[in-house]
Amino acid sequence: MKLKALKIRIYPNVQQTSLLNKTFGCTRFIYNTMLSERKEVYDKLKHNSRELYEYKYRTEKQLKEEFEFLKEVDSVALQQARMNLGVAYENFWRRCKDPRLPSSEKGFPKFKKKFAKN
Repeated sequence: MKLKALKIRIYPNVQQTSLLNKTFGCTRFIYNTMLSERKEVYDKLKHNSRELYEYKYRTEKQLKEEFEFLKEVDSVALQQARMNLGVAYENFWRRCKDPRLPSSEKGFPKFKKKFAKN
C-alpha cells in the first residue's frame, strides 16, 4: 500500500489570522498554566503520595471562568493542550523508568515559548 500526502498552503484573511494567533496563544497559556500547577502541587505534596495522587487539578472550564479571554477560542484546542501535557508527563515517567537512558535524556516537560521551533 502506497501512502500519499498533500501539502497545502493556506492564506488566511486578517480575522482568521487573528483567531489563529489567539488560539495558539491560549493553548500555550493552558499548557504552561497546567504545567506550573503540576510542579507546584508536586513540590508541596511530594512527601505525601496519597494526597498527591488524589489531588484534583484545575480543568479548562475552571480556567475559562478565571480567565475570560479563553472563551474566545475553540474549546477543543484547549482540551488538546491538556492532553498534550498528559502525554508529555507519561513520556517523562516512561523515560525515567528506562535504565538505559542517561539522566540528561529524561526530558521533564518544558514550558512552551512563543517563538520556539518545537
